Amino acid sequence: MAIAPGLVGEVDLVVQAPDTADALGNRGVHVLATPRLVALLELAAIRAVEAHLPPGAGTVGTRIDVRHLAATPVGMRARIRATLREVDGRRLVFDIAGEDETERIVEGTHERFQIDQARFLARIAAKTRPT
Repeated sequence: MAIAPGLVGEVDLVVQAPDTADALGNRGVHVLATPRLVALLELAAIRAVEAHLPPGAGTVGTRIDVRHLAATPVGMRARIRATLREVDGRRLVFDIAGEDETERIVEGTHERFQIDQARFLARIAAKTRPT
């Protein structure tokens, strides 16, 4: 199956202490941290397309524009959805949305590029070799 607009990926998470702003240095703020939320958004986008990629291909995130609208406390479930809106060659654009058990918590867009994983990893290895 080809990568085409309309593909959807979802991620559910029950917020735990390691997912919180407190765990990332914002002491006393025991709610889902924005950086953790961004990681979930990326995972939802990956899930939307991973089964449709050719062998040896992957995707990498290149842009994210989100509004973290509401706090989600420890113990509450959050569900994040990425819907593929646009395919432009290797460029993939997703609409992102998420809710917790009571309200919308995030919305925005996320851009990923399809890559040849072996070639990508070879380029990274070349960057890390001592000169």
